Amino acid sequence: MEIKSHEAGDIIVMELEGRFDAYSAPKANEWLEEVMTNRKPPNVIVNLENVVFVDSTALATLVQAMKRCRQLDGDLRLSNLKQPVRMIFELTRLDRAFEIFNLEEEAVGAFTA
Repeated sequence: MEIKSHEAGDIIVMELEGRFDAYSAPKANEWLEEVMTNRKPPNVIVNLENVVFVDSTALATLVQAMKRCRQLDGDLRLSNLKQPVRMIFELTRLDRAFEIFNLEEEAVGAFTA
């Protein structure tokens, strides 16, 4: 899995590519921890447009990061989920826990609204 990032104002966007699974989750978790340590408040968008698969470890990584962001008066939102990945969120009912946006721009707009 490859991780890229860019900023949209005071929001940091994490772009993932490939499989987000037990093998790659520690790298994503390390990146998220660094953001949560260095950004106050930690407002993060995880763009999953190029992710083809997520497993339970990846889901747990995202849930933990979302909870930690919220504890620090920030938030973590998801964007650009392709149908197979979106189905995993729906089956696990995590689509109710996360704010999920069709486009990254919509997620950025929700932070500023």
